[in-house]
Amino acid sequence: MPKKENPLRQLPTDSKDLGEIRIKLGEIMNKRNISMNQLSFRTEMQRSQIRNYRDNRVQRVDLDILRRLCYVLECEFTDLIEYIPPK
Repeated sequence: MPKKENPLRQLPTDSKDLGEIRIKLGEIMNKRNISMNQLSFRTEMQRSQIRNYRDNRVQRVDLDILRRLCYVLECEFTDLIEYIPPK
């Protein structure tokens, strides 16, 4: 008898069909009225790093960076990152 494939292990061939991860840093910065320069200083991060997170241009997130952002912005991880399932 052939081995059945586990449907839980199958991923879509197109990564776009996996859903989307959205970093909501820009929204939080606006709500907290904090500039990129202020956030850069407080988190001890380069503005280019913050810009990449703000503009959702990161391929891999760094837990240390997320920790710094959550600490300085006094927010939860789930406030900062959102998973949007595929349609």
